[in-house]
Amino acid sequence: MSELLDLVLRAHGGLDRWNKFNKVSATFVAGGGLLPMKGLEADPKPLDGTVTIHEQSTVIRPFGQPDWRMIFTPNCVSIETTAGLVVQERSNPRGAFAGHTMNTPWDLLHRAYFNGYARWTYLTTPFLMAMPDFEVTEIAPWQEGAEQWRGLRARFPGTIASHSREQDFYFGDDFLLRRHDYHLEIAGGVPVAQYVYDLVDADGFRFPTKRRAYVRGPHLKAIRDLLLISLDLSDFEVMS
Repeated sequence: MSELLDLVLRAHGGLDRWNKFNKVSATFVAGGGLLPMKGLEADPKPLDGTVTIHEQSTVIRPFGQPDWRMIFTPNCVSIETTAGLVVQERSNPRGAFAGHTMNTPWDLLHRAYFNGYARWTYLTTPFLMAMPDFEVTEIAPWQEGAEQWRGLRARFPGTIASHSREQDFYFGDDFLLRRHDYHLEIAGGVPVAQYVYDLVDADGFRFPTKRRAYVRGPHLKAIRDLLLISLDLSDFEVMS
C-alpha cells in the first residue's frame, strides 16, 4: 500500500475498522443533464441505496415504481417488486451498452446498471482501492485555485463494474477526497471531473454529501456549464 493511500484510508475512518463492516447505506437525490439526454427523467424523490463492502452489489429502493426495487451485481441487474417478483432482468448488463454514445437512449435496466455500480463506487471510496487486485499509484497533483491536491490513480480489476478501468482520485491537505476523475465508458467514454463537498462523519467514517460531475475539458478542467450528474447524499449508515 502506498504512503498516500494509507494516509487517505486513515483520514476516512481506517481500513481495519472498515473491514469489520459489511454494508453501507445512504439516501440519494439525483439531478443533472445525463438522464434527460438518455430519454429518462431524474427521480426527484429521495432513493435509498445499500451496497456491500466485501463484494460488489447494490440495492436501490424505490426504483421506477413505488413498490419496485433494483438489484445490481456486475453480471446481472434486475428490477423486482418488494414482494420479490422479477419485473425485468438482464444478464451481461455491460454488453447492453455496446456502441452507445452520450445521446443513445437508455431503458430502465440501463439506468439500473449505471446507478448500481456508481452508487457502489461512491459509497465505498476510498476503501475500494484496498480491495484485492486493485492497482494504485500516485500521480501528479492537481492545482485547484490556491490548493494543491495529491492524486491516486486506481486501475480497477475486471471483476468490478465501474465508470472506467482507470480512475483518478484527488485529496486535500487533510487527505480527504476532493475530486474524482474518470471516463464514462457506457456513454461513449466522455471524460468526467466530479467534485465532492461537505463531508460528514457517519459511524466514524467520512462521506461526501454533495457530488457534482461535469464534462472534463482540455487540461483536465471541468466545464462548469455541462453538469452531467448532481447527487445529494444523506442518512449514511455503516452496518455489520
